Amino acid sequence: MAKTIKHSEFVLVGGGIMSATLAILLLEKFPKKKITIIEKLPKVAEESSEAWNNAGTGHAGNCELNYTPEKRGAIDTTKALDIANQFNETFAFWKDCAEKGYIKNLSKCINEVPHVSFVEGKRNVEFLEKRWNALKEIPHFKDMVFSKDFDEIKKWIPLMMEGRSKKQTIAATYYHNGYDVNFGEITEQLFRFLESQENVQLIKHSSVYNLQQTDNKRWLLSVKGNQVGKQWKIVTNYVFIGTGGGALPLLEKSNIDEAKGYGGFPISGLWLRCTNPEVIEKHQAKVYGKAKKGSPPMSVPHMDTRMINGRKELLFGPFAGFTTKFLKHGSMFDLPRSVEFDNILSLLGAGYQNLPLVKYLIKQVSLKFKDRMELLREFYPEANDDDWKIEIAGQRVQIIKRNKKGFGKLEFGTEIIVSKDKTIAALLGASPGASTSYSVMKEVVNKCF
Repeated sequence: MAKTIKHSEFVLVGGGIMSATLAILLLEKFPKKKITIIEKLPKVAEESSEAWNNAGTGHAGNCELNYTPEKRGAIDTTKALDIANQFNETFAFWKDCAEKGYIKNLSKCINEVPHVSFVEGKRNVEFLEKRWNALKEIPHFKDMVFSKDFDEIKKWIPLMMEGRSKKQTIAATYYHNGYDVNFGEITEQLFRFLESQENVQLIKHSSVYNLQQTDNKRWLLSVKGNQVGKQWKIVTNYVFIGTGGGALPLLEKSNIDEAKGYGGFPISGLWLRCTNPEVIEKHQAKVYGKAKKGSPPMSVPHMDTRMINGRKELLFGPFAGFTTKFLKHGSMFDLPRSVEFDNILSLLGAGYQNLPLVKYLIKQVSLKFKDRMELLREFYPEANDDDWKIEIAGQRVQIIKRNKKGFGKLEFGTEIIVSKDKTIAALLGASPGASTSYSVMKEVVNKCF
């Protein structure tokens, strides 16, 4: 039986916030050209963009201590400022989308929540004060407040001060104008608008399982799914792969030189979710601590006020785990299938150079509920076991990139891969992700068009 062959000017693989954002930019730049988005699951925003699968923090460098490393006694504010600028740009894009009617209810997507950094111990307190002194000179962070005073900190985060001794050496910074963002809601609203456009097609419950470049520099994608028969093909002039953890395996099938040497290291996550409404009401902040030595940035402990589906929630975590899946709804064979001749040295090298991380993940996987509660009590000493339950968080794939010696290095940022002929692009990595979606997708448009 002959397979159906369709054509679209642009094909975006993945139904998350990145594809939704890129589709808006392409629609405005090329208003008459056809855009097709293909999503594997029955709904959009079910992986990294889904509200329970991320911290929901509008990452702007306000409270994330790993964005301001200390180097030779000085605080490097470069990344914090970069992230702040990108978030502010993305936030302006969301407001613009609301004004244009692309987003119908912005208040359902974004809520103001103070961003707080909290540390214990003399060395960490000194670091936090030094960080504050460096940041307050930058206009974006000028309203950040620093304190070592127990009573003042108690006003900011009363729940976390319950059961603490005033003799403890603690410090915190407080930034009032922080945000909690429901990236899934933004994604769903953008897609509702996109689906109403004549030249945009969203195909769900269908997956791209192969792609190859034709002699005339177009791409032929092989798709299987429920909407257009069992298997079909689509020809396009341009492909964007924005499938989160699923991007690497598909990028490898493209056989472009720019993808060679890349590997992926999957990390899963769990939250502790509060079930006691009285406890939830006592906390109104996103509080970030300092990462344990050897732990990945995505595992920086934080106790977060969230608004999910119109309901206030309180989460602590995330706790890292290991699985061979690249996506929450992926396959246990994702990691082994990603191993190829051109990236095996990268994978082995990354494992060898990140032994502390490997040990950390092994320890995290072995944690029991009582162990996780003990870690929560470092933040909230009076936490009661009966008030918390485990909630499964998302799945991330950290980039493994070949270094100059040919071995792999584990990267914790976000990276855009673009082919030399600019006909295909992919997004790899996990941080800071959706908070900078507009800036990242604007860069894709600038590089490719």
